[in-house]
Amino acid sequence: MRKITCENRIFEEQEEKPMIAWIREHRYCYAVGYMGFYLAAFFLSERLLEPRYIISCPWDALIPFNEYFIIPYCMWFLLLPASWVFTMVTEKKDFQDLCMIMFGGMTLSILLYWIFPNGLELRPEEVHDNFCGLLVGALHQVDTPGNVCPSIHVSSSTAVAVVALRSDVLRKKPLFKWGTCLVAAAICLSTMFLKQHSVVDVICGCLVTAILAVFTYCAPWRRWMKGTWMEFFL
Repeated sequence: MRKITCENRIFEEQEEKPMIAWIREHRYCYAVGYMGFYLAAFFLSERLLEPRYIISCPWDALIPFNEYFIIPYCMWFLLLPASWVFTMVTEKKDFQDLCMIMFGGMTLSILLYWIFPNGLELRPEEVHDNFCGLLVGALHQVDTPGNVCPSIHVSSSTAVAVVALRSDVLRKKPLFKWGTCLVAAAICLSTMFLKQHSVVDVICGCLVTAILAVFTYCAPWRRWMKGTWMEFFL
């Protein structure tokens, strides 16, 4: 009976899917679970917060609305998961740095929305009747013009760019590295050309990333996490 039990156990281990086994072995991957908290906090903010401060600056009037920028804007939804998966399987340190900068920026932005409820009055009343215009109209229906400063679209995109620039893995892949930065830059520009964000929001989003990047690469935060419950993600 003992032999059969051992054989069954071996068989079960062999049947375990490689991806599941890999994730269990690399516990730091569970940090992506933060996105559940972020999405809940963001949509709660969208429903409960009423903008009390309207964000704008003279530079906004110099940037024309262009519905075709919806294409790079939507690339954000691919850039984030792609950056997680790539760093997750290639370099643990890059993945942890990315999570610290990106998720830290998301958390800080949500807190600022509650402390400083803000919004925009830049969106055009009408958009062109074409495919990109329809996508912009759909975006306007699901995304309110509130909770804009700092821009999470910008802070998370620039977080990916910063990690790509500092990654040892990408030193020998300059096209991939600079291509990632180009996509991040296009996403940041798209937020202004779609009138989803003011220039002020973009600058503040970049500042959030810059502050957290300095902290991430200069402070011994991994050592501080040792001995705490957060050590699980190291």
